[in-house]
Amino acid sequence: MASFDIVSKVDPQTLENAVNTAKKELQTRYDLRDTKGGIELDKKANTIQLSSENSMRLKALEDILLGRAVKQGIDGTALDFSAEEQAAGALVKKTVKVRAGIDKDTSRVIIKLIKDSKLKVEAQNQDEQVRVSAKKIDDLQQVIAVLRGASTTIGQPLQFVNMKS
Repeated sequence: MASFDIVSKVDPQTLENAVNTAKKELQTRYDLRDTKGGIELDKKANTIQLSSENSMRLKALEDILLGRAVKQGIDGTALDFSAEEQAAGALVKKTVKVRAGIDKDTSRVIIKLIKDSKLKVEAQNQDEQVRVSAKKIDDLQQVIAVLRGASTTIGQPLQFVNMKS
């Protein structure tokens, strides 16, 4: 029986490279040269802390970070910019979450999409991944095509790994 796993992960080294290049760009940009605060990566919490004097410069930091992440090959939907801005003294801070793993709600959406496709496959949730198995590899490839087509519905980057025939 053929199978593969659906995961959502970001390479930590690539993420660190993106943050470091964003920091370098922050230092060299003339309009942001005297900015207090900056960009900090917290590897354990899997978050990125942005801080600046005002909301306009914070938005510029978001744009720099997103641009550098995309240039490093990280899908832009892997970064969650939805957190509220918080005033901390003279600085405005924002925490950007890096989405890693597939949570239960997203796995339910993925499994529902697979079942709605009416293919002869089985999908099951396993911790932070979804395993899909079928008798034919062609069915698995159709599942991959369906999920790539519905990437906006899922709202999270997906990788297809451990293909076994």
